Amino acid sequence: MKDFIDYIVRALVDNPDQVEVAEVEGSRTTVYELHVAQSDLGKVIGKGGQTAKSIRILLAAISARQGKRAVLEILED
Repeated sequence: MKDFIDYIVRALVDNPDQVEVAEVEGSRTTVYELHVAQSDLGKVIGKGGQTAKSIRILLAAISARQGKRAVLEILED
């Protein structure tokens, strides 16, 4: 899952070397913290939040197939 997020986001941003994905395991939910450069934040979020929403939908679908729950948090460096 972490690799999936990393792959998608690196394709979207101008500074792929600054993309970091941290995985925080909880008892029922896994939180993925996405760190991107401030200049790439808009590209990851997208117009009206549509890009971020699309990534979250894909993440939810993949995790649901595995019987888990996953949340994506987008943070700036």
